[in-house]
This record gives sequence, structure tokens and C-alpha cells, in this order.
Amino acid sequence: MRILVVDDERRLADGVRRGLEAEGFAVDLAHTGTDGLWLARENDYDVIVLDIMMPGMSGYRVCQTLRAEEDWTPVLMLTAKDGEWDQVEALDTGADDYLTKPFSFAVLVARIRALVRRGARDRPVVLEAGDLRYDPAARRVSRGGTEVDLTARELAVLDFLMRRKGEVVSKREVLGNVWDFDFEGDPNIVEVYVRHLRNKLDRPFGRDAIQTVRGSGYRLAADGG
Repeated sequence: MRILVVDDERRLADGVRRGLEAEGFAVDLAHTGTDGLWLARENDYDVIVLDIMMPGMSGYRVCQTLRAEEDWTPVLMLTAKDGEWDQVEALDTGADDYLTKPFSFAVLVARIRALVRRGARDRPVVLEAGDLRYDPAARRVSRGGTEVDLTARELAVLDFLMRRKGEVVSKREVLGNVWDFDFEGDPNIVEVYVRHLRNKLDRPFGRDAIQTVRGSGYRLAADGG
């Protein structure tokens, strides 16, 4: 089994390499995100272990780039100790697992073996409604072939609407799936984001895909409007 370890802390990376080789893995090392991306593109690996903060390119960018290129090699991201948002962003950019520093080598090996058993995951299905297209893996949205930039929250709302296209969904359902059921802010935040989506995906293209169903909620037309 071949592992790529990308970490700019050379002593840590060398120690991980020696330990993994003692466990029977073949290991390649890179100390910058740029070199790590190059190796990942040039070789087939069973697992890639990525640090976050590195010269040249962050681990987030490396992982995001690989996923955009449809490389689904399992990625284990090394995050800062107690870095909750590091962990969230790692998973959001396509990582399969994460481990906080400092970590137990035994746990690292167990996580790697679990990822090897799982293997490369399938590419997420691209969601479509007429000529409206959302690629969850690359986090890209296009209308009639024209790419449209959306914020992370706008993407989350669109993702929920597209997975329920043709159905009426209530404001509470949107809140529960995009925010959470314990959200204590103004529930009209949903209307704000629906308006943002209409301004970016419907009006510039002369469409009316995101519809308000009075007294019930919203519906994304199955044909994309």
C-alpha cells in the first residue's frame, strides 16, 4: 500500500514515514503543498495524509484541487489541536477524515488502514434541473453553461432545493437542513438567501425556477424554470 505524506514539519514527517514503513507501507514525502499536489497527480496512492498549513499551497487547496480534478483518493487531513473550524473546513473541501495534532501514531495507522479498506469513494452525483447544474464535489454551479459564483451558504440552500426539486419545502425544513433546528436567529434569513439565489440564478437568465408557494414554502422547478 502506497501512502503520500505532505507536511512541512520535516522531523514529524520523517518520523511518520519511518513508522509507516515499519508497518509495511511504501511512503512518499513532500514538504510543500505544491510538491504534494504534483506527486498526487503523478502517482497512484492508497491514502494521502495532508497537513493544512504549508508553504506553496495549503492542504485545503490541495484537497479541493484534487477533488475538482476527479481524484477521489482517500485524504486524511492533519488539523490544529482543538481546531474545530479546521476540521469543518477539511471535510467541506473533500477530506475523508481528519486527525488533530499532536496525534497518536497508533491512531494514525488505524485511520489509514480504515481508509484503505474503504477505498476511493465514488464521485458525488451532479445535480441538475433543466440547464441549472450543481457539482457538489467541485462546488460549482452553472446556468446554461455559464458558471455562477455562490457563497458557501448559498450553495447549501441550493443543494437542499435541488435534492428536493419539484417538491414544496417549508421554511422550517430549509432552516433545519441548512442551519439547524435549534437556530435562534430570524427565520426570515431563508427569504434573504432565496432572494440571493434568484438574483444570481434566475433573473439574469430570464428564469423563474425558485418559486414561492404562498403559505407553504418554496419549490425549485424540476425543469429548471
